[in-house]
Amino acid sequence: MVFSLGVLSAPIVCRSDHSLEAGHIRRAAEIADKSTGFTSPHPNFGCVIAMGGNVIGEGYLYAQGTKCAELQAVEAGRDMCKGASAYINMEPGDCHGDQTAVSALVKAGISRVVVGIRNPLPHLRGNAIRSLRSGGVQVDVLGEDLQSKMIEEALKSCVLVNAPLLYRAASRVPFSVLKFAMTLDGKIAASSGHASWISSKQSRNRVFELRGRSDAIIVGGNTVRRDDPRLTARHGGGHVPMRIVMSQTLNLPEVANLWDVSDVRTIVATQRGARKSFQKLLASKGVEVVEFDILNPRDVMGYLYDRGCLSILWECGGTLAAPAISSGIIHQVFAFVAPKIIGGENAPSPVGELGMVEMTQALDLIDVSYEQIGPDMLISGFLHPIPDLNPIIPSVNETSAIDPTVAPYEANIIFFYKTWDPYGAMSNFSPHLLRMPDENGGYVTWPSVEHYYQAHKFVGVNDPLAKDYVEQIKSTKSPEEAARLGRTRQRQRPDLVCLSELMIGLKMHISILEGKMVIEDYTTSPLLTYWASRPSCAKAHDPFGGISRLLKNLNCINESLSLLLHSIMRNVKYSAELKSICY
Repeated sequence: MVFSLGVLSAPIVCRSDHSLEAGHIRRAAEIADKSTGFTSPHPNFGCVIAMGGNVIGEGYLYAQGTKCAELQAVEAGRDMCKGASAYINMEPGDCHGDQTAVSALVKAGISRVVVGIRNPLPHLRGNAIRSLRSGGVQVDVLGEDLQSKMIEEALKSCVLVNAPLLYRAASRVPFSVLKFAMTLDGKIAASSGHASWISSKQSRNRVFELRGRSDAIIVGGNTVRRDDPRLTARHGGGHVPMRIVMSQTLNLPEVANLWDVSDVRTIVATQRGARKSFQKLLASKGVEVVEFDILNPRDVMGYLYDRGCLSILWECGGTLAAPAISSGIIHQVFAFVAPKIIGGENAPSPVGELGMVEMTQALDLIDVSYEQIGPDMLISGFLHPIPDLNPIIPSVNETSAIDPTVAPYEANIIFFYKTWDPYGAMSNFSPHLLRMPDENGGYVTWPSVEHYYQAHKFVGVNDPLAKDYVEQIKSTKSPEEAARLGRTRQRQRPDLVCLSELMIGLKMHISILEGKMVIEDYTTSPLLTYWASRPSCAKAHDPFGGISRLLKNLNCINESLSLLLHSIMRNVKYSAELKSICY
């Protein structure tokens, strides 16, 4: 099922003036959007608590593993929350195991909750709404319990803030945005190839923001040869996305800004067998080369989907943009139009040959927006309607297709990915504190397993910089940021890494999991409940936590969980619980 923005499937029935409520919901979606770039591939959550037109508390989920939006809003509103209404852009999930979001609202005395959209994840959809109602809280859902023109616009904002997740789930490829800047006569460069600068500084700053909201940026070989870009998010938010170069022949320069991977990863996607000597050169610089039997945009997007990417920004020329559009993997377009005319019969255009011969074949954008940025005009819109369906967690059969060594008829495999599924408590990214012994014989509490794991790549190294890295990683706000910083520091100073990543995993992970489960009993429950199964992280292309079967029993996390389970089963503390589960 899909819907076009601005059109609800149910009839519009105006019950009352919804201007205040629509405004609060739009605000919840607005602050939820602040986390974009930090939470991939998870939903964006925002919460506004108000008494009539008076807002008394706000909050948004900064990243997975951090305090939920509802709890932040309640803490901001304090005693004034009693009898107030809470407005949330999406039904909350439950990554703590104790329904923190729901319990925070109920305990604060919230009398009514207005929900923008139900949670799109199947195992969470409707759960929080039922829990709130059973706790005596009135719950109204936009488009179901509340319907009017104003509510329709508020619902649109809730859908837009999580559109990438919905697209990714529906198409099984990351959400892709094609961005280009062109002159008024439709040229992205002069006939000579010179293109600096078509758009204004204000427009370029907006591009930096788009990059900061993306997991990766894609360019073609022509862009690398002509522009030698860095593809950073210098003035944007979020993070620096990884850079991806698509080149069939690998006719690329030996020296390029993109080959500097000290701050961010670069992947070169190419045709199988292309310039093996150049592949070795790139590998020596730390650039990852991925070969495809036939290099095409859809297969590359499938690969990035397997790697867990949510949003991709295409900054390529017309030669690559055309097949990307033709293959149906471009979902949104951002066109910056500058009030300039350059002319030239051979000057390149933003999109190459699509094979269309009549204007009736032209692709129409949906939900088009116009915005003036400095002297330029930004025109944006969607090429496909935003899907309205439940994201699907990879099944055993789908995993078997990626890794044929994992057979569907083997012992049942439970897949989890970070904190967005029923077994997310077993993930390194779950929001459970970790209390572990330190070098001085005492104990230190870490924000998450991922913080501890990344920092301990540098623990024990007799170098002030390594000690500084440990403190930097520990102080990051979320597990995602700890992971990004730890991997970046590892690329920058591999000489300061005490052990290889796999050795760290093998040596440390069981003790880490034990420490986590001692503090939070809930983290043990899924493991005990599914003791006969094989829990395994669903992220592909990751020898530590993914499904590439480099280690026995699927991967390092799976091996650690299995060994820990056997240890727990031998522990008399759990014998009664195990007996009730097993018999």
